[in-house]
Amino acid sequence: MPNVAVLDMAGNNVGEIALSDAVFGIEPNAAVMHMSVVNYLANQRLGTQSTLTRSEVSGGGKKPWRQKGTGHARQGSTRAPQWRHGGIALGPKPRDYSYTLNKKVRRLALKSALSDKVLDGSLIVLDELKVDSYKTKVVVDMLAAVKAGKKTLMILADNNQMAVKSAANIKGVKTAQVNTISTYDIINADSLVVVKDAVAKLEEVYA
Repeated sequence: MPNVAVLDMAGNNVGEIALSDAVFGIEPNAAVMHMSVVNYLANQRLGTQSTLTRSEVSGGGKKPWRQKGTGHARQGSTRAPQWRHGGIALGPKPRDYSYTLNKKVRRLALKSALSDKVLDGSLIVLDELKVDSYKTKVVVDMLAAVKAGKKTLMILADNNQMAVKSAANIKGVKTAQVNTISTYDIINADSLVVVKDAVAKLEEVYA
């Protein structure tokens, strides 16, 4: 059962917390984490590429010449693919790249990512996050005090809008709740700052 120091907002050690082996102490599965990251990135794709077919380009309503007797090949429209300004044959159209992973795979990937952060020593447990007003400086000072990395993911126990909006303008800092975190966000972050209450919720949901 891994033990991690608990820090206050000033960076002082105020205790220690024993993390659950089922969530924070498993052997990280690199293959499953890779699958989860690829799935996340695929689901972010908009797939908006599009080309115009012969029915969508402007013009081409009139048959360019009569069917027989001209010596030319027969043509029905000047907007067929072989013509200049014609439509595109078999070109890309908007599509959905998203797909779903098995629930057990998603859970294993998330627990692997959390356990990997514990092994790296880049998981920071915060005693509590007190933000009484919309002040970016409060969050900046806290991150500096706990020695968080340039890219930090803050996991909150609840929808603390003051904390979320106070951190919104800080470059490289992202906030998430227990039910909105993703494996990609955890892996992408240099440091993981988890509020103590959020640790309990993570263990309750994923253990």
